[in-house]
Amino acid sequence: MEATSAGEKSQPPAPPQPQTEPSSPPTATPSRYESQKRRDWNTFQQYLRNHKPPLTLARCSGAHVIEFMKYLDQFGKTKVHVTDCPYFGQPNPPSPCACPLKQAWGSLDALVGRLRAAFEENGGKPESNPFGTRAVRIYLREVREGQAKARGIPYEKKKRKRSTVTSAAIVSTTAAAVNSSDPGDGGDNDDNTNRIGASVTTVNIATVPPSISTAAI
Repeated sequence: MEATSAGEKSQPPAPPQPQTEPSSPPTATPSRYESQKRRDWNTFQQYLRNHKPPLTLARCSGAHVIEFMKYLDQFGKTKVHVTDCPYFGQPNPPSPCACPLKQAWGSLDALVGRLRAAFEENGGKPESNPFGTRAVRIYLREVREGQAKARGIPYEKKKRKRSTVTSAAIVSTTAAAVNSSDPGDGGDNDDNTNRIGASVTTVNIATVPPSISTAAI
């Protein structure tokens, strides 16, 4: 090959191009429920560490969960009138009183639901879940009933929705069975008509299982 002429300048080597690292997929922002559940779980673990004597999660029972809920009452913002208070049972007292502030029943109920889920998500077994014990359920029911009386605000359960089946559709379906019978036998037709009425009444009172829904503190 011929040598490069003197008048022709050699081109400097191109600088190396920086290698771009593959971009990682964006991290999904946790929902409000998940964030609150994580904070609740950390708070409960801190409570176990500060307990005297210190408690481990494996030794935690329903009694310790109830103790934890009573501990949280000092941070509550719901006025719960005592029996001797003149405003006991009044939803809108006319003036302040010295009754204590506690955690509302709805907040405790939602808290227990989140901690129950967090316990199993962190390796706990459902059968040993302290947040699902009968003692905890009884305590929550007592808190609900006690606060309802003290505040004069009853907690009403959501009514189940009834779903009715259109009677025309049932009649048209069963009418085919009636027509298929012997038209000359009037006694059988009368019996079939009675059965149609009974079947319509039975289906119309069928209910649909309600959907389950669970409040941040």
